Amino acid sequence: MPGNLLRRLAVATTQGDLNMYRTVGVCNRVYSVGLFGQLNRCFSYSAVDMASKDGELRVFIVAGEVSGDAIGARLMASLKNLSPFPTRFAGVGGVMMSKQGLKSIFPMEDIAIMGIWELLPHLHKFRVCLKHTVKAAELFQPHVVVTIDSKGFSFRLLKQLRVRYAQQGLVGPPQFHYVAPSFWAWKGGEKRLRGLAEFVDHVLCILPFEEEVCKVNGLPATFVGHPTLEDVLELKLERNDATEWEVLGNAKKFRSEYGISSGSTVVTLLPGSRLQEVTRMLSVFSSTMEILKSSFTKLTAVIHVAPNRNVEDYIRKVVDEWSIPVVLIPGEISRVKYDAFAASRVALCTSGTVALELQLARLPCVVAYRAHLLTELFIRYKAKITHISLPNILLDSSVIPEALFTACTPSKLATLLMDLINNQACREEQIAAAKKVIELLHPVKRLEYINSGSPLFSYTPSSIAAHTVLHTQRIV
Repeated sequence: MPGNLLRRLAVATTQGDLNMYRTVGVCNRVYSVGLFGQLNRCFSYSAVDMASKDGELRVFIVAGEVSGDAIGARLMASLKNLSPFPTRFAGVGGVMMSKQGLKSIFPMEDIAIMGIWELLPHLHKFRVCLKHTVKAAELFQPHVVVTIDSKGFSFRLLKQLRVRYAQQGLVGPPQFHYVAPSFWAWKGGEKRLRGLAEFVDHVLCILPFEEEVCKVNGLPATFVGHPTLEDVLELKLERNDATEWEVLGNAKKFRSEYGISSGSTVVTLLPGSRLQEVTRMLSVFSSTMEILKSSFTKLTAVIHVAPNRNVEDYIRKVVDEWSIPVVLIPGEISRVKYDAFAASRVALCTSGTVALELQLARLPCVVAYRAHLLTELFIRYKAKITHISLPNILLDSSVIPEALFTACTPSKLATLLMDLINNQACREEQIAAAKKVIELLHPVKRLEYINSGSPLFSYTPSSIAAHTVLHTQRIV
């Protein structure tokens, strides 16, 4: 049993008993250099090492929002593909992770909360969910724990698990966090990385500059590439070359299936995946479309609905009152999503992962964002970046128009959208920038993966992440 195994490791660590380590049979002896040059005896083990004792791999995995659910589902598929042992999962996730075999402890929507002041009304539920998750993890006895984004919930979970194992005299399983916290966006953010090493053994980074900064601050990390790039592979579309990725949807098919005439101007709307942001942003988007409709003979809005039951119910109720034709499509079905992008002239989106999906589709867009007033004031005070959308951050430019906070008004958004619809130079500038962004987000193929002893796999973000989770050694 992993509990007995971990207890033996803990005792061996305390007593320095080399023979005990050898009998455990899963640890590697290593040495570290102490403060005064002395050699300290250490031992390391990986998730695969732990799983070898039980003949199966148990992964406790937690995602707290729709984008994390998509990342988690891909990671789970890659883990099943690469693990030398049968794999079982437990934890928290959504629709996509359930398709990979996860039975969520509770609905993922219960912890899909973003913001500081926005969390306060849900604080009790948040704490109850955290308590249940910690208990479930202990009962599952995982060989590895993986949390995905949602740092507010994830870091509390990992910290409590590390404390619980220590209280029981156990050396816990390796703990990974997928999607580094946006330390680069906040004043003093890098300094806070050092504290994470106490309960995060390894970070799976999705941006190219994050790995080195994490390592400099004592936090092991690996750049695995951005998971959005896998949309291309899932749709079985070929890369144009070694660095350029593009998704070409079927506009004609989409218009035909949803009864949209060829003469109608289609605007894609992506209001978000959390109920709190959708309720805030969709009313702004609705008023924006009211302004736009006077400029077009035919105008159709296509709303991408996140796989969140609360969001789905809200959107269906609200759009009944819209004065323009509205098409609702499931946001989790990649083929439909990219067909809709291909049929659209422009997109209006809430800041988030969708901005990168639009880059893959080469669809010009405007990024919008509103939050609770006090959250906005906090962001203004603490943020050290001038842009909010990832493409602009990566390129350090304003190539994608942004309307943020008090500037996020229907009239402002309508003006920006009209410019993108009518100004071909602006459209081409965004399309050219998209190629640069996607190139930055693809991981460099690393030689250490080739002779790793694992089955051959494509260099996708999820497969690199899975390989890292399986084989990275935790040193104790």
